[in-house]
Amino acid sequence: MINTKSLLGGLMAFSLLLSPLNAIEVNIVEGLPHVDVDVDGKPVRIQRIQDTKHKLTNSYSKTSRPAPPFSIQPFQPIKGVETVSELDVIDFLKNQVALNKGILLDARMPKWNKAGTIPASTNIPFSILASKGDNQYIEKIFSLLGVFKENGSWNYDKAHNLLIFDNGPWCQQGVRAMQNLIKLGYPKSKMLYYRGGIQYWQILGLSTIIPK
Repeated sequence: MINTKSLLGGLMAFSLLLSPLNAIEVNIVEGLPHVDVDVDGKPVRIQRIQDTKHKLTNSYSKTSRPAPPFSIQPFQPIKGVETVSELDVIDFLKNQVALNKGILLDARMPKWNKAGTIPASTNIPFSILASKGDNQYIEKIFSLLGVFKENGSWNYDKAHNLLIFDNGPWCQQGVRAMQNLIKLGYPKSKMLYYRGGIQYWQILGLSTIIPK
């Protein structure tokens, strides 16, 4: 007589052997379980939380904030600057940031950034990009962005592409960062806007890090 329990156990064990050891249930998209990025010389994996019952319990689970200042932002707040999705952010990390052609710019104030951000992003608060008066930080920041002065004017020929984000659709810090950059002459063609920000990034269960 066939031992049913032993047969079932053997089939389960065999099926486990055939299954990829690294198979995960919640992919970014079909066929893309994760993306590895470099953060301060160390690899960090971006993938979605695998617990399908997971829910946000932090401040990004809030639905309502005083508006103003936390008013809902237009889908395209600045004409000429393209609004992008989470998949575009991931593609930007793979094909721009990883090749030192672009910068994923977290435009939030440091207190927000220190609570968690997208891996491989750079925190440049919107307020530090203000063009009013003699801003001593602009030259240093622009050097990081690949911009240099030539004959008293900024030269943007080798400027990095920027993908700018903030807390989410209710936050204006990213928009104000773009406005400040445009006032300084930064080309709109070299900017992208991730409107979803950290809130949508976390709603989709994508990895965040606590910056050093």
